[in-house]
Order: sequence, then C-alpha cells, then structure tokens
Amino acid sequence: MTYKLSSMTSTLRRLRKFIREALSDNETDLTEGRINRALGLLAVPMMLEMGMEAIFAVVDIAFVSRLGTDAIAVVGLTEALITVLYALAIGLGMGVTAMISRRIGAKDPIAAAYVMGQAIWVGAGLAIIIGIFGVVFASDLLRMMGATESVISEGSSFTAILLGGNASILYLFLLNAGFRGAGDAPVALRSLTLANGLNIILDPCLIFGLGPFPELGVAGAAVATTIGRGIGVLYLFWYLFGGRGRLQFRLRNLAISPDLIRRMISISIGGIGQFLIATSSWIAIMRVVALYGSAPIAAYTIALRLIEFVFLPAWGLGNAAATLVGQNLGAGKPERAEESVRLASRYNVMFMTIVGAGFVVFAPAIVGLFTSDQEILRYGTNCLRILGLGYPMYAVGMIVIQAINGAGDTRTPSFLNFICFWIVQIPLAYWLATSAGMGPNGVFLSIVVSESLLTIFGVIVFRQGKWRLQEV
Repeated sequence: MTYKLSSMTSTLRRLRKFIREALSDNETDLTEGRINRALGLLAVPMMLEMGMEAIFAVVDIAFVSRLGTDAIAVVGLTEALITVLYALAIGLGMGVTAMISRRIGAKDPIAAAYVMGQAIWVGAGLAIIIGIFGVVFASDLLRMMGATESVISEGSSFTAILLGGNASILYLFLLNAGFRGAGDAPVALRSLTLANGLNIILDPCLIFGLGPFPELGVAGAAVATTIGRGIGVLYLFWYLFGGRGRLQFRLRNLAISPDLIRRMISISIGGIGQFLIATSSWIAIMRVVALYGSAPIAAYTIALRLIEFVFLPAWGLGNAAATLVGQNLGAGKPERAEESVRLASRYNVMFMTIVGAGFVVFAPAIVGLFTSDQEILRYGTNCLRILGLGYPMYAVGMIVIQAINGAGDTRTPSFLNFICFWIVQIPLAYWLATSAGMGPNGVFLSIVVSESLLTIFGVIVFRQGKWRLQEV
C-alpha cells in the first residue's frame, strides 16, 4: 500500500513538472527525442488555448440567453456569418503555420520571422475591407440569413460591432498560428487567457449596465468580446516585437516580400476554401433550421456553443499534430511526422468518446443550464444527443485533416470538404428535414453522416502519403 501511494505521488509530481514545462516558454527541439513528449509539450497549451477560445462562445451565450429568444437568435445568426471570417483567419493561419513550422524544423528562424511579417500585412488589408463592409451592411446580412425584423432591430448593432472590430479576430488567429508553428504555444494560451478574463468581466457589465457601465443589451456582448480580443492581440504584438521566443522577430522582418506573400496566399487558398466550404455549409444548415422558427435556431445556437467547448480543445490537439508534421518534414523526418499523427488520433478518440457519451447521457441537464424554455430544451437535447454519437469519428478526422494541412497540402482537404458538405450534407439536411419529415433532427443527423464521411476520406488520403512531398 505504501509503495502504491509513493508511486502515485511520484507520478503526480512528474506530471505537474511536465505541465509546468509545457505552459512555460522553452527551447525544446520538437524534432528530437520521444514523440509522446513533443506532442504533449505542444498539446497541453494548444488544447487549453482552444478551450479559451470556446469559453468566449459559452460566456457570451450564457449572459445573452437571459435577454430572450430574439437575442439568442441574433448571436446564432451572427456567429454563422462570423464563421466566414473565421474561415479566412484559420485558412491563412494554416498557411502561416505550415510555412513557419517547416522553417523552424529546418533550423532557419530568420526565414520564419519574415513569414510572420508578411502575415501582419495580409491581416491588415483584410481587416480594413471586412470592417467597412460589415458595418455598412450589418442589417442586410442578418436579413439575408432569414432573421425577422424584431431580431434585426435588436441585433444589427451586435453584428456591426463584431464585423467592424474583425481585426481583433484576424490577428488573434494569425499571430497565434505563427507562434504555434514555431512551437511557442504557451504565448497563444496567455493571450487568450487575458482576452477571456476581460470578456468575462466586461460581458455582464456592458450587457446589463452594472455599476458605471452603460446598459447596451446584446450589443454589449460584442463590445466586451472585441475589447477582450483586442487586448489579447496587443499582448501578442508586444511579445513578438520584443524579439522573444523562437522567432526572434525584428522590425526588418516587416519588409514586404511579394514572393513570400504569394507563397503564403497560394498555400492558404486551399485552407480558406476548405473552411469557406465548411462554414458556408453551416450557414446553409442554419438556414434550414430557421424554417422551423426562432426556438430551433436558439436551441441549435446553444448546442453549437456547447459543442465548440469540446471541439476546440480537441482541435488544439490537431494543431499540435500539424506543427509536429511541419517541423519534422522540415527536419527531413517524415516517419516521425506520421507517428505523431497516429498518437494524436489515438488520444483524441479517447477524449472525445468520453465527452460524447457524457453529452448523450446528460444532454437535458446541460442544455437546461442555458434555458428553461421547454421547446428550446427539447430541440437542444436532441441536437446534443444526435451529434454526440459521431464524436469518435470526428476525433480521427480532425487530427488527420489538420496533419495534411500542417504539411502544406490544404487543397486536398478543401476538395474533401466540398464533397462531404456541399454535395452530401446540405442536400441531405434539407431532404431529411422536409421530405423525410424529421424536421431539425434531420438536419442534425446529416451533420453526423457528412462528418463521418470526411473522416473516412481523410484517412484514405493520409495513408497514401502524398502529403510528405508537399513543398512550402
């Protein structure tokens, strides 16, 4: 008994030491040593980072849900629109991660820093264009999504603020993608921790007008989120321009390089297309759900926020695999890159299977934390349970697809997304909901089918091994 307690104490001590190392800045060469260790050093901060990103969504909906069904619908419809912005940011981030990780793996941090410099300029151009468009056409965009006039009246300011302040979203994704590619994942985690802390404090203050703060209603959630993200971005710039970490960034790295920008855009086009296809399909899915009124929209919005809370940490493990693939290919070690993906897939399946089972069993209680409306509760419970059945398949798919992206091959996943989401998911969702008479439940089932199909195709492509030959 004494031996077992001593052994457990020793294990916990080693675990605490490892977590402290993973969360602190370190110069560990991720292309050497045990793969388990390298994956863990990246995965711990990246999973926590993505968890922090998910907290944004859950915190906002937790406070906004107290304003009524229309307010929840505003958040849901705007989030469907914002996913297009996420597609641009994540797609560009894929190119940034692939290029930086390959150069860090090849032991060329100066070249990696120049890639980051080009990402800053690309982000600035996009932020200006999207900001102007979003502010001017906020009401029209909500109307296009099928929002009622009462929803538009209450929520157009929410949409305008989030789109107008899109630079905070773009740079949070782009800069963090660069730090992740370099292996400096704890920096990204700290920026999101700071951003989340401010959002949690400001959300209730600006939504409900606590203390000296104005009562802005649902628009207050947008203001709080934009301020929180903006401060997080300022921290990233402070860290970057201070020359800290593996990149050793200097002002000269801001020199515009048309060749690097072209290469970044070339790699990122597949990533952007990949996520535009995926996210536009989510918009189409939301449009089908909207055929059944505000209650299913509100239920779907709540369920999506809860699912994000699980998917984003799991996506963080995928980001870790992508970084290891890029760095090990840069170091000329494709076998090590492949083994990293296998290990990450195994761990992700274990994690998501447990969480999926929890969602299936406890769905009514979980959704009940956000609403007491019986209709919303019924739809939300069905959504969580149906989608939860596919979690083990999603777990493998997100790792494999991220690994292919990390190698710099973003076009193949883009094509797979087109087949699975546009050719399969959208028509199937509409048919199951209307012709088959399943309503919103048919929409939820179509998501399980299409995501599972994406996993199957992704595994086939990964096993073919062409990603090993990708040039970035």
